[in-house]
Amino acid sequence: MKYRLLIKEQFENLHQEFARFLASQSIDVTEWNDIKLNKPQIALNEMEIFSDIVWEEVLTKASYIEHFSETTANFFKCDELEIHRIVIQITWDINLLTQEGFEWLMHNPLDNSVEIFKGTKNYSSERNLEIFDLIEKGSTVSKGELYEYFNQLIS
Repeated sequence: MKYRLLIKEQFENLHQEFARFLASQSIDVTEWNDIKLNKPQIALNEMEIFSDIVWEEVLTKASYIEHFSETTANFFKCDELEIHRIVIQITWDINLLTQEGFEWLMHNPLDNSVEIFKGTKNYSSERNLEIFDLIEKGSTVSKGELYEYFNQLIS
């Protein structure tokens, strides 16, 4: 398996897509129920293949991801060959995980207690694997508004 198995809620949300995936392999509902009951390893293999397909599609489409901690925000722009990163570091007692802290940052991005760093690097492994690793570490796919906002601010 290239990525990881989707969680139960993700499979539930993708129920129709999973049914189409099984149908593409000539597996109907009755046969799927039999496979789950009598051949759990085959069922797991089918779920793993489907999970990898879903992850690959999500990661290929991901152009921006972001990660927040109490005092740091990381914004990534994921191009085809390189990844761009903007790091926002708060040097005093503001918690970016709260609405109040986030709003403070958005109203005071050039405050002396805000440090902004920018960098770019080539992917050290496959693009989608690096993005997946960032997601597994707590990042989320975003539309890129915050990356673009801070990029404009520091350019």
